[in-house]
Amino acid sequence: MIGGSEWEGMSLGQMMLASFNEGREQPHPPFFHAAQVWNHDFYWRSMKPGGGGKPPERLLKFINRDFGSHEGMIRQFMDAALTQFGSGWVWLSYKGSGLPYVKSRSPIPSDNHGRLVISKTPNAINPLVWGHSPLLAIDVWEHAYYLDYEDRRADYVSAILEKLVSWETVESRLAKAVARAVERDEHLRRRILRKQRLAQANGQSRARSRARQGRQGDQEVARSRPVEA
Repeated sequence: MIGGSEWEGMSLGQMMLASFNEGREQPHPPFFHAAQVWNHDFYWRSMKPGGGGKPPERLLKFINRDFGSHEGMIRQFMDAALTQFGSGWVWLSYKGSGLPYVKSRSPIPSDNHGRLVISKTPNAINPLVWGHSPLLAIDVWEHAYYLDYEDRRADYVSAILEKLVSWETVESRLAKAVARAVERDEHLRRRILRKQRLAQANGQSRARSRARQGRQGDQEVARSRPVEA
């Protein structure tokens, strides 16, 4: 990526994940630069001339399941876009990565595992850093719409959703995200099974060792007893 730096040879996605610090403080400048390039490229690829309309069947099934209806999803997306304070992005993502927990080290189950979710992020933050798979992005930085819409953010977002969004692209991204999640979950399942089998084998080994030590102790006690006349 940047010759002679720690980011050299990384993709934009890898650089984002490597430079993001989980919100403990301001993200590093390399994160902002990489994320904004990634976000804008993703945003432009989410649109096409003559877009909008009704989503394809498979995507629509997910939308109906998770938002009640296409109209329900649009309302939630619009609400997220209009309540994002200041510059940022609004996302439709598939949350299906890893085990069904909020964080891999957390015991708290996530109700949104394997589902479509809508989120809003400030500045350049991207759902990839949460382990989500982005499907659709709309830029709500002021420069994205002010020349055409001035402060009418709602009109700008509506125009994209009604006339420009490529639902076919969103559906294709969803299919890939689901496939990746299934593959990751299967890999994790196998790792868990291997650990369980190893723990079981270690437990059996310790049990055999204790039994062997017990027999040896019994033999030593027997040898130490005086022989009766």
